[in-house]
Amino acid sequence: MAMHTSDTVSPWIERFAALVPGGEVLDLACGSGRHARHMVKLGHAVVAVDADPEALAAAAGDGIQTSQIDLEEEGAAWPFGAGRFAGIVVTNYLHRPLLDAMVGSLAANGMLLYETFADGNAAFGKPSRPAFLLQPGELLELANKHGLRVIAYEDGVVNHPKPAMVQRICAVRADFPREAALLAAFEG
Repeated sequence: MAMHTSDTVSPWIERFAALVPGGEVLDLACGSGRHARHMVKLGHAVVAVDADPEALAAAAGDGIQTSQIDLEEEGAAWPFGAGRFAGIVVTNYLHRPLLDAMVGSLAANGMLLYETFADGNAAFGKPSRPAFLLQPGELLELANKHGLRVIAYEDGVVNHPKPAMVQRICAVRADFPREAALLAAFEG
């Protein structure tokens, strides 16, 4: 299901990651940790969460606290408190029951970086089940529901590293410095 090789940082994440304010970052469904390592290089402590113990072993490193949690397990509760994370990074993963609690864990000046497959991806391969594909505007609706300011949003076909239909967003809480957000939108 990966859109990027295990060591390559998503260009979307790389574009905005340097603007995440100081503090702890959550890499949700971290896989082998490519984004967790990138955030550590930028000076953040990272909580890397995944259900796969082998992936977490690959993600482990200085500045990265790994946590094996199957958030899709029946009865599983969101394990993080409100306002904890300066940044939340999610790529190639969608489990809708987590979305509201996840955004609730974003700090008052925090940034959400989300990128995953979207409706129409079946034309390119897997994932193809609707449960794993964002519907048109779904990330925009999530941002609006939680009062996030959208810095950048895309919904369409990418060709690298393989053709896929994706949706991605960079959105911030109200206390995020507006000047930094505006610069990010125009530098990309």
